[in-house]
Amino acid sequence: MTSSTPSDSAQQAGKTPAKAPAKDPWDLPDVSGLVVGVLGGTGPQGKGLAFRLAKAGQKVIIGSRAAERARTAAGELGHGVEGADNAETARRSDIVIVAVPWDGHGKTLESLRGELAGKLVVDCVNPLGFDKQGAYALKPEEGSAAQQAAALLPDSRVTAAFHHLSAVLLQDPEIDEIDTDVMVLGEVRADVEIVQALAGRIPGMRGIFAGRLRNAHQVESLVANLISVNRRYKAHAGLRVTDV
Repeated sequence: MTSSTPSDSAQQAGKTPAKAPAKDPWDLPDVSGLVVGVLGGTGPQGKGLAFRLAKAGQKVIIGSRAAERARTAAGELGHGVEGADNAETARRSDIVIVAVPWDGHGKTLESLRGELAGKLVVDCVNPLGFDKQGAYALKPEEGSAAQQAAALLPDSRVTAAFHHLSAVLLQDPEIDEIDTDVMVLGEVRADVEIVQALAGRIPGMRGIFAGRLRNAHQVESLVANLISVNRRYKAHAGLRVTDV
């Protein structure tokens, strides 16, 4: 005598087993208790992101090669922001945003491989060159800044996001909302959703899944186009994804 399983019974009755309902893509985790570190937090982009996240209630530490410089910048930002050297910032943070200049990107990450092990790393660096015709995209050997980060940090969870934000708008205390979407790329859905949720902490922003890290080059390169837009129209352009 053989016994039948529930799935066997369903098939015998001409029915297929019920599928689990699809996960709501906007069902994002609560990230309010996570500590965010910003490497390159004394530069315009890093400082602006630190200000916005801290103003939204996130615990933020900004890092610099010189701890004193980071502490000075943190004091200027207020909202409980702390400053430390890059290594301490990486150690104390749950999420680490990489906002260093492109020419120091590789060396900075290589030097912090141990401190960044096990961390969720968010790379927002745009490899760009400039000449008389304006900004143009560079293509790293690994394919993108984010892919370079993933290669240098094998024990970290690398994602890419926050590329298209205006540092001027981020740092302007008179602006309450930043009207833009943030393209988020990564290999693991749970990590991407954490970064999406972090972006959504800033009023006016949404985090939008934009593919895996192999697609990061296009996202990083688009900044060159936005720079051209801004120069022509005297603007601080961002992006909105329609029908999402």
